[in-house]
Amino acid sequence: MTLTNLNIEQLITLCKTNNQTAQMEVYNRYYKAMYNTTLRIVKDHFEAEDIMQEAFLIAFTKLDSLNDASIFGSWLKRIVVNKSIEYYNKKVKNGDISIHDMLYKIEDQSDSFNVDEPSSNNNKVNQILNLIKTLKDNYRISLTLNLIEGYDYEEISEIMNISYANSRTMISRAKESLRMKLEKVITY
Repeated sequence: MTLTNLNIEQLITLCKTNNQTAQMEVYNRYYKAMYNTTLRIVKDHFEAEDIMQEAFLIAFTKLDSLNDASIFGSWLKRIVVNKSIEYYNKKVKNGDISIHDMLYKIEDQSDSFNVDEPSSNNNKVNQILNLIKTLKDNYRISLTLNLIEGYDYEEISEIMNISYANSRTMISRAKESLRMKLEKVITY
């Protein structure tokens, strides 16, 4: 049986023995999704690649702390999100992010969505993604974590180090801000 036929639990067991082939198989299964997650937060292709690589290294070195191999994907995603937010916050703190970077640096992200609809729907998806990029940082990050990455309010509050109530309020305000922007630009 080849490694491509193994389920994630079997692969993780092999990875715990430092099997590099199994690690490469796990990497190949998850790298695109983790890269897209990182890119939506840090907004820089090269940094996203570096952060994703670092997250995989952390994951592979800390596999012994993972009690249930079936949740590897969500565990890895948590590492990726935390490393991405850590990087982004460090950049903001150092003043390395310009307004131009904040608003326009991410290129078209439609490939991260598997939208097989007519092109008019793809255009709307692109418009929405571009509008999300123009939201305040905390709104953009919380909305991305909630709507695109699928985290709930409690998980977002832990990731962003805010209260549960603040998480709900921030996401609600982010959705309202996005809705107002959408009303201005999307024609039906």
